[in-house]
Amino acid sequence: MSLPPHALTGVLLAGGRGLRMDGRDKGLVAVAGRPMAAWVLERLSPQVERVLISANRNGPAYAAFGHPVVGDAITGHAGPLAGLSAALAHTDTPWVITCPCDCPRPPQDLVARLEAARRRTGAPAAVAHDGTRLQPLFALLASALHPDLQEHLRRGGRRAGDWFLAQGAVVADFSDHPRAFDNINTEADRRRLEAVLRDPPASATDLSQMPREDPPAIRQGPSPTHPRA
Repeated sequence: MSLPPHALTGVLLAGGRGLRMDGRDKGLVAVAGRPMAAWVLERLSPQVERVLISANRNGPAYAAFGHPVVGDAITGHAGPLAGLSAALAHTDTPWVITCPCDCPRPPQDLVARLEAARRRTGAPAAVAHDGTRLQPLFALLASALHPDLQEHLRRGGRRAGDWFLAQGAVVADFSDHPRAFDNINTEADRRRLEAVLRDPPASATDLSQMPREDPPAIRQGPSPTHPRA
């Protein structure tokens, strides 16, 4: 039985500093005529009951997307886990799913596949693997893990992949859609993905189903690719 949407809160992680984009707020950067956050929300919202946006600046701009905005309780830009912790403090659903704001086209079946992987083992969390590396900011987790996350942050822990695996998270295979996890860290990344979104190849109109240029080779262990959007 699939996890029903009413059991889920989606968390858009948009609290980063955008250092590789000259400090721009990446969730609000336009790609193919729309803010990056809008692309992600279009895919995430139908899969969940409600959405929370984790953001530490430009609150009114994010609120305009129609979802509550929460800021980190920890000062100093403590990373995506701090944003997740802030969101967990404001949710009343038993499960939460996270997406970073700088991946414009997350899988439309993200929840279903993460939940299927989690359910097979009874794990309290599941994280995506794109066939090459772990993608720990695409994660499904039990809200009951919040106290453990708070303690991890209190001790100075910051790496999302390390924390999820320490919780016994199961890895969900998304190697058939590796391009769904392409993220935008630089202006060159933005231009490249904008070209794809404006004029997708006839054989792959959905970015999440486009093959990666380099063949995936499984690499073990957490290798986060999203320094906080």
